[in-house]
Amino acid sequence: MRLLLHDSFGRPLLNLRIAVTQRCNYQCTYCHREGEDAVNCVSNCAEMSVEEIVRIAKVAVDLGVTRVKLTGGEPLMRKDICQIVAGISSIFGLKDLSLTTNGSMLLGIAKDLYAAGLNRINISLATLNAQTYSRLTLGNNLDEVLAGIEVAVKAGFSPVKLNMVILKGINEQDIPNMIAYTEKLGAILQLIELDPINVSKAYYNQHHCDLKNQEDKLRQEAIIIKQRQFMHNRSIYELSNTTVEVVHPIENTDFCMHCTRLRLTSNGKLKQCLMQNDKLTDILTPIRQGISNKELEQLFIQANQQREPYNKPSDKSIYNLNSRKN
Repeated sequence: MRLLLHDSFGRPLLNLRIAVTQRCNYQCTYCHREGEDAVNCVSNCAEMSVEEIVRIAKVAVDLGVTRVKLTGGEPLMRKDICQIVAGISSIFGLKDLSLTTNGSMLLGIAKDLYAAGLNRINISLATLNAQTYSRLTLGNNLDEVLAGIEVAVKAGFSPVKLNMVILKGINEQDIPNMIAYTEKLGAILQLIELDPINVSKAYYNQHHCDLKNQEDKLRQEAIIIKQRQFMHNRSIYELSNTTVEVVHPIENTDFCMHCTRLRLTSNGKLKQCLMQNDKLTDILTPIRQGISNKELEQLFIQANQQREPYNKPSDKSIYNLNSRKN
């Protein structure tokens, strides 16, 4: 019988985000790098192997995790990414396997990823303006990304989500065009507030854009409004021809109250929160020293017990402690 872990605040552990690399072919000005310290991985020997990643994912699923997301860095920098996908997708009990990418390398591999068992894909796309895109990504080409997105949609990923980080003074005006683009594609748009992680305080203060006004517009236009309970209670606005999700930054109690994630860093450490780099649980070193799966499970349980809301109210009773019974 599979376990279902809860932390001391009653939040279930349902999601594992695995950073398979910190290497990236982009240098986006707003990237939070999954909250990892600035690490320059220059060779595959600094990264977890396919077998190590799949083994860790299997232990997580045995402990009740149902969703795994592959991140980076840029996951497609790994030549063995399809092997990673195939290994994880074959794990019994896994319900969803997704990947987030900048899309620049997607054109030549999207069909292979789908065939290997990838269910969903998130593509970072802050603008449809080529000049703005080049500025944000420090010189990269928008056209190759758009071509990759079209191939991903045709390959059958369900859904394809476009992650649009909103930056004040840079791309707020592009939101209507992005909504129209997702309508045309049959994709989902995620409007994301800038997080104050791995960016300077000056950059954050200059470019952070509160999405309240945008949400007010979406609320008026939406046919149906939903909330994803186990995805930080984020709001989903179903418009007439597309769907828009709004992702607020992590530094609020509602976001933290509904967090069901544990993260695995690119160097094999379980990370309890995007905002914190303390209390990391090293599992790669014990794996390479011959640890058993039972012992590995105990490290997962230990890491989960250390999981707590980064922003938590004084009244602990607002957390869903009854979720222990589900």
